[in-house]
Amino acid sequence: MQISETMNAAFNDQITMELQAAHNYLSMGAWLESAGFSGMARWMHAQSAEETEHAMKFYQFVLDRGGRVLLGPLDAPPSEFDGVVDVFETGLAQERGVSAAINNLYGLAVSEQDFASVPLLDWFVTEQIEEEATFSQILDDLALAEGGPHGMLFLDRELGSRIAAE
Repeated sequence: MQISETMNAAFNDQITMELQAAHNYLSMGAWLESAGFSGMARWMHAQSAEETEHAMKFYQFVLDRGGRVLLGPLDAPPSEFDGVVDVFETGLAQERGVSAAINNLYGLAVSEQDFASVPLLDWFVTEQIEEEATFSQILDDLALAEGGPHGMLFLDRELGSRIAAE
């Protein structure tokens, strides 16, 4: 089933958004690494890889539907943060933006009667609930740690145990 030009353009925008998120998380990881939080940096590197995987799901979907993938430009990622909490607050805001974009894409698919897109978008709606919940939990954990060295060390080690999806 051929994808419409409108849906193709919207999916291309989403691909670029997912790649921008990957780029941003890589930068956040670099900042965390330089601040001495190698575990949190590893977590962000895994998050970056996951966002690239998401972009590739959309990428392949467009191609499978006979569309054309056109990648948009990426902005320079944020590189300075006011601390670990700021990094994860920035990540949560980004995930909320991605969630809104996916919801808009879902609405467009329904209005275009592009029902072939619905199963993919259902998966992403569920994925975004998980993404936002994860960032919120990390922020809750950071609040409990109150910047104390023992709590921060524990969180750094815990987040560092994340393994990137293959």
